[in-house]
Amino acid sequence: MSLMHLNRSLHRLQNREKPELYRELFPYTKVSRVSFDDTMVLPRPAEKMFITDTTFRDGQQARPPYTVRQIAHIYDLLHKLGGHSGLIRASEFFLYSDKDRRAVEACLAKDYKFPEVTGWIRANKADLKLVKQLGLKETGMLTSVSDYHVYLKLGKDRKAAMADYLSVVDQALEWGIVPRCHFEDVTRADIYGFCIPFARALMARSKDAGMPVKIRLCDTMGYGVPYPSASIPRSVAKVVRAFTDEAEVPGEWLEWHGHNDFHKVLINAATAWLSGCAGANCTLLGFGERTGNAPLEAMIIEYISLTGEDDAANTQVISEIVRYFEDELDYNVPANYPFAGRDFNATSAGIHVDGLAKNEEIYNIFDTQKILGRPVPIIITDKSGKAGVSYWINTELELDEEQRVDKRHPAVDKIYSRIMEAYEGGRNTSFSNQEMKTLVKRYMPELFPSEFDHLKKLAHTIASQLILKLSEQPCISELEVAPATECMATFLSDYPFIQFMYLTDTRGKLVTSHVANPVDRPKYASMTEGVDQSDREWFIQPMQNGKLHITDFYRSTFTGKLCLTVSVPVANERDEITGVLGADIRFEELLKRHSDLEDAETLGQAD
Repeated sequence: MSLMHLNRSLHRLQNREKPELYRELFPYTKVSRVSFDDTMVLPRPAEKMFITDTTFRDGQQARPPYTVRQIAHIYDLLHKLGGHSGLIRASEFFLYSDKDRRAVEACLAKDYKFPEVTGWIRANKADLKLVKQLGLKETGMLTSVSDYHVYLKLGKDRKAAMADYLSVVDQALEWGIVPRCHFEDVTRADIYGFCIPFARALMARSKDAGMPVKIRLCDTMGYGVPYPSASIPRSVAKVVRAFTDEAEVPGEWLEWHGHNDFHKVLINAATAWLSGCAGANCTLLGFGERTGNAPLEAMIIEYISLTGEDDAANTQVISEIVRYFEDELDYNVPANYPFAGRDFNATSAGIHVDGLAKNEEIYNIFDTQKILGRPVPIIITDKSGKAGVSYWINTELELDEEQRVDKRHPAVDKIYSRIMEAYEGGRNTSFSNQEMKTLVKRYMPELFPSEFDHLKKLAHTIASQLILKLSEQPCISELEVAPATECMATFLSDYPFIQFMYLTDTRGKLVTSHVANPVDRPKYASMTEGVDQSDREWFIQPMQNGKLHITDFYRSTFTGKLCLTVSVPVANERDEITGVLGADIRFEELLKRHSDLEDAETLGQAD
């Protein structure tokens, strides 16, 4: 042990009567302050840097909850992006609800080495039992360390809080579970009076058990700063170095978890890496409570930039993730969002598309086609020319080879003429993507979805938001006639744009059904229990692929009206398909209730 360690008397717990709130740094009624001292910490990078993911835990606290199917797919994307190399080392999950546990089981079943599935619990033994029951090898546990949390939130003192935390750690080690203690609010904590003594106690237990005890440094309020000579507790580098040097925590057992309250989440995570903290805890697209966490895709790029390990991640998957969030989750990534936004690499410098190839490197940060699988978008100005207009149409509308538009197309000439008229009239700003879409739709409407297509997509969204949720209810999934019928009746009273709903078993035999409008009920008299529906498209497709299905418009044999059908598989707790739930929607209802349906779509997203 070094002389510095021998002389450090502050390794002992300081159990204050009153909380240390660092009012000189955090006055609350004023902007927080940064203090500096006369020492600077030089970089000493972690031997092996990696990323951990909290998309399904912290990230899920900032958006509507993911379904089990969505979690499983996003987990696949994480593995494809950086799990294959071990760069994305782990992903943490809530464990409290039945849905949480089914999501964990679905991801465990994929048997990926990385990201490892880990848990997140409060620091109590009842929660720890959930980890044991699921057979997880590691779990995070909430061990708050600032006096704001210990004294003001928990109503304890430091000695009592540490004792409680250590008792749960002891139980985890006894059960063979690697504990990962989340030092919540570490950038407002007494580093030497509480955090280091606590960390040293953890390391002693690790040595006795012969197992790792990991620590996550949580910059809960985003107070951390990357400045070399800033003081503890706000200095990221000095906090990390205190744990590696004073508490002798191996860098590979440390993670940094930051928040973006002060726009420093990315640089703070990188600073933690360069200071000896091996793990950077992130979320996809930066989703997280309040201002969010370090964007995982940004830390992927940062890792490659720092290490030169281009093959550690399949960076084109970033664009695949963006498409999934936009298409499946209906989340619009801001157009200028780095690496992911539609226009992040666009230039408004007026490059002619004819010269784009030779000039691309001047304006583009790197070869985005190779690295992210996306071309350089062009922003339309009076310098773009007809070639620029056709390039915009082809790239923004993602037209295939047969659909691609040449600059000599008559409609391109009309669009270009309207653009030039605007500049001749005094315009001096570029054309936005929305303005360009309006122009192109006016002169080339065949390139855009029809009203039928829009209504079909709207019905698909409603089905995925509402009917999928209904299919997961026990009253439906258990295939009991009375409860299922009652569920359908309640559902149709809330969403009367659906005219008819029905439930079959796996053989296609009708279990029960319900008609929304009493006037229509005689028309469906033949739809009685046991009627065979196994030859219907709406039944066959969900049974074959386990996915939601939506038919084209057709004329109903019952009412003679134009309809479409949405159907979803119904599954039990083991995700085994037990039946199919279907719903018929009249086209006229889609037209009459268009605005209501838009509201229903919003409601479905909020549920």
